[in-house]
Amino acid sequence: MIPFNIPPKVGTELTYIEQAIASDKLCGDGYFSKKCEKWFEDSFSTTKVLLTPSCTASLELAAILINIHPGDEVIMPSYTFVSTANAFVLRGAKVIFVDVRPDTMNINESLIEAAVTDRTRAIVPVHYAGIACEMDSILAIAEKHSLWVIEDAAQGVMSTYKGKALGTIGHIGCYSFHETKNYSAGGEGGAILINDSKLIERAEIIREKGTNRSQFIHGIVDKYTWQDIGSSFLPSELQAAYLYAQLEAAKIINDFRLSIWNRYYSELSHKLHPEQLPHIPELIEHNAHMFYIKLRSNNSRKKFIDYMRVHGITTPFHYIPLHTSPAGKQFGEFIGIDNFTSSESSKLVRLPLYYGMNNKDVDKVIKIVLGFFA
Repeated sequence: MIPFNIPPKVGTELTYIEQAIASDKLCGDGYFSKKCEKWFEDSFSTTKVLLTPSCTASLELAAILINIHPGDEVIMPSYTFVSTANAFVLRGAKVIFVDVRPDTMNINESLIEAAVTDRTRAIVPVHYAGIACEMDSILAIAEKHSLWVIEDAAQGVMSTYKGKALGTIGHIGCYSFHETKNYSAGGEGGAILINDSKLIERAEIIREKGTNRSQFIHGIVDKYTWQDIGSSFLPSELQAAYLYAQLEAAKIINDFRLSIWNRYYSELSHKLHPEQLPHIPELIEHNAHMFYIKLRSNNSRKKFIDYMRVHGITTPFHYIPLHTSPAGKQFGEFIGIDNFTSSESSKLVRLPLYYGMNNKDVDKVIKIVLGFFA
């Protein structure tokens, strides 16, 4: 079988993990955590980066940081992973879903303002497949209505919008280093990007169980105490060591994935209609997180997945829209007409794409996909 994904490995992970173990500092915020955070701050020109155990944790931290309370409303696409919504529902917010654009599967920026009410507190754009949302329009709406913008850039590390790294454009950005992402922290991992300097001190307190332990470590206070609500949002130093090995090879991994993505697009575009393939808007650079194709219908997608499986290739579909789920109906509301979220997501299927995938397997995937459409 050609798997859909194999977690990335560059070869220095074990060396760095052994160094972390030898340091006797395993609970987080050690040598490798600081190296990772500085790498992001320097590479992406952002104010402050804090590693977390997962992107889920980053989103939950963000919801606390912007003071989401019961009765607040948060706007986001329905076509996203459950953590995007859960983080705000846990604080008592109502999730407001709006439709996606069929070309990028990102939130339709032209529909956001109609969903804004006097209870709206934040907009959460999700950069699907590492392809940027239309952030200028979203930021303009947020500024007009005094709203927070929390970027769910779980899939967007190394992607840019008009030259700016995804995750650095809104007030807060959230990354994932799950094993299915371009860069992994050994299975799980995440980071929160604090792009508003006024939020940094409180973010550090919330991340440290609500204490000012960070200030204590830096000698700012002589003892640390409980200051605010918070939780345990620090990853293990072993996760950071694994991740740093991959960040050192970030461009190599990115270029490798792009080479596969470009081969898929070049070969399949001869047979498939442009609307069946990913669309990259102008002034956007993507990170080849995912290559998907769209079939004519859900039934066609089932036939495609079965056909690929028979030929030894794993091709999963992706999210079930949240507004159609039991929890989505309980904790959220879809505003406007579902023109594309359900219909387009029911056609989408993903092809294998991972660092280290060999040319023979790429050739086979292309050949079998073209055979299905033939």
